[in-house]
Amino acid sequence: MEREVRVRFAPSPTGALHIGGVRTALYNYLLARKTGGKMILRIEDTDQNRFVPGAEDYIRESLAWCGIELDESPWNGGPYAPYRQSERKPMYMQYALQLVESGHAYYAFDTPEELEEMRERLKAAKVATPQYNAITRATMKNSLTLPEDEVKRRLESGEPYVIRLKVPRKEEIRLKDLIRGWVMVHSSAIDDKVLMKSDGMPTYHLANIVDDHLMQITHVIRGEEWLPSAPLHVLLYRYLGWEDTMPEFAHLPLLLKPDGNGKLSKRDGDKLGFPVFPLRWVDPNTGEVSSGYRESGYLPEAFVNFLAFLGWNPGTQQEIFSMEELIQEFTVERIGKSGTRFDIQKARWFNEQYLRAKPDSELADYLLQALAEHNITTSHEKAEKIAGLMKERVSFPQDFWQEARYFFVAPTEYSDKVASKKWNAQSVAVFEDFKNELPSLSDFNADSVKELLSSILERHNMKLGQVMQALRLAVTGTEAGPDLMHIIEVIGRDETAQRIETAISKLSPYAAA
Repeated sequence: MEREVRVRFAPSPTGALHIGGVRTALYNYLLARKTGGKMILRIEDTDQNRFVPGAEDYIRESLAWCGIELDESPWNGGPYAPYRQSERKPMYMQYALQLVESGHAYYAFDTPEELEEMRERLKAAKVATPQYNAITRATMKNSLTLPEDEVKRRLESGEPYVIRLKVPRKEEIRLKDLIRGWVMVHSSAIDDKVLMKSDGMPTYHLANIVDDHLMQITHVIRGEEWLPSAPLHVLLYRYLGWEDTMPEFAHLPLLLKPDGNGKLSKRDGDKLGFPVFPLRWVDPNTGEVSSGYRESGYLPEAFVNFLAFLGWNPGTQQEIFSMEELIQEFTVERIGKSGTRFDIQKARWFNEQYLRAKPDSELADYLLQALAEHNITTSHEKAEKIAGLMKERVSFPQDFWQEARYFFVAPTEYSDKVASKKWNAQSVAVFEDFKNELPSLSDFNADSVKELLSSILERHNMKLGQVMQALRLAVTGTEAGPDLMHIIEVIGRDETAQRIETAISKLSPYAAA
């Protein structure tokens, strides 16, 4: 009988959650939902020195904003609680001691000074990568080189020690990765990693393996940076007797800088002008503020859609996917091996598509919210009309106010570039008639306004194209926008007439030129 799919996202609360981490969580979630499995979140906080207050809440809020639902976590519990490694501390030592007793790990009593001396000695001998391994362990102070009674004495006296994994000297370690295929590493390239630190806390390597086993994790989807550690983890599963239930691994490709030159870092975003965090983050230690996608105006569904395509593709031309569609189409096999360039313009494009797909009634709420902040009131019906006119011209919800401001605030300044080219005595004569005859329209709408303007132009022997840009300047103060007749319909006949009159007065020097 096949096991239920159980995946986990295991971030460390050491700061804001990078979007690379959110992508990892998303791919885990998609696999869990696709297979009817479970999505687990585990907080890996064994390194208490790097713990940052507020980071755990930030992780929780970020995933909730993205719509990534957790089946088991520190916040809603589950059958394998606790879900914070710091709260699981007592259980790890027994597995470390099991490895010592089976001959696959050992006590090491080396002081920091002795470790540094060893590294310097190896550097002097031109060793490329100085490390504590199958060769150098023989020259160090550990339970493999010290007499048994001395090891016992040191342990009983409370002398600080660590427990290290005893990596075999000559062995080919094989691992089948769901994305990369077979990965083979020679054991000589792996050092004797510390499993238990001198403060009694496990390192990532031991805690990660123990927790994944005890929580019955079936698939480990994580970043490419963990690939070098995978052979070590295979050894731990083998030595603990868990190889038969070892999870399947999938190491995700890197997210690259926009130029493709190196991994996208936490600092790149603010430097290059885009967020690298899902939500705004204020570092509690430094006060440094980093922008977030939510606060920048990205819709969560657009952000998720964009993120899904950073490494995965459906094998079709379709680009817009709801979360449900992503779940339906997602397979680990369609995740690429090579790094993916980060393209903020594509993120913006996704946001535009999702905004345009929303009903005008919903878009109107964005505008009404901004209007309230500027102490402007209007009807929901009018806001809907404006949102419908402007939605092809906005990228973010906050753009509705920026782009539609002239619907509520008459222009006070006019483009010299447009006025000098398009404002003249002939167009002013048309505008005088237009503003004077607007009140005569019994049925005021875009069609009747256009019909009136066309008849006036015919009397003046002029064409629409000769006055449209100047008329737009008079009514909106802008050079471009949606259909001007529809704008006039929304602004209203009296306000339109008043704006034309103001423009004729203010731009009179151009007409006289």
